[in-house]
Amino acid sequence: MNKKPMIALLAAALLPGMVSAHNIQLGQKTPSVSVTDKGEIILNNDNIAYQEWDNSALVGKVRVIQAIAGRSAAKEMNAEFIEAIKVAQLPNENYQTTTIINQDDSMWGTGGFVKSSAEDSKRDFSWSSMVLDASGSVQSAWDLQKESSAIIVLDKQGNVLFIKEGKLTSTEVKQAITLVKENI
Repeated sequence: MNKKPMIALLAAALLPGMVSAHNIQLGQKTPSVSVTDKGEIILNNDNIAYQEWDNSALVGKVRVIQAIAGRSAAKEMNAEFIEAIKVAQLPNENYQTTTIINQDDSMWGTGGFVKSSAEDSKRDFSWSSMVLDASGSVQSAWDLQKESSAIIVLDKQGNVLFIKEGKLTSTEVKQAITLVKENI
């Protein structure tokens, strides 16, 4: 039996999963997902509450989704991009950042710190949408890499314009910012 065709078939079957772990498609909406364990962080005066969140809430504005593991390394991974978003001073009526924090993907024993940090971030950036995903629903539904960060740009209809898992290069930061500005 010739092993070369078998190896080629095996490599071809594994290659798509190695190139991109997620199941998010450019030009399409993100796969349906609902976060019922915690959810969107709501700030009322200085009081924090949680409400169920699902990705149908992502229409109506151009959005940047930052889906991150509940780890400081994941948060820092695309800090350069988040800073570029802040500097761009995008209009709140047409743009919103949605940060989805996967509390289930935090280091053992740090879940309380992740929750507290998410709540503090909501207080600091009250205009942003923040979702605390205690059970990892989004990571699972979208097949996102663990211990990582994903940046997703959506148009006003909720269609994906850009997706990248891991650290964005300087070129990718510029590309994503340009896509946001062009679609506002």
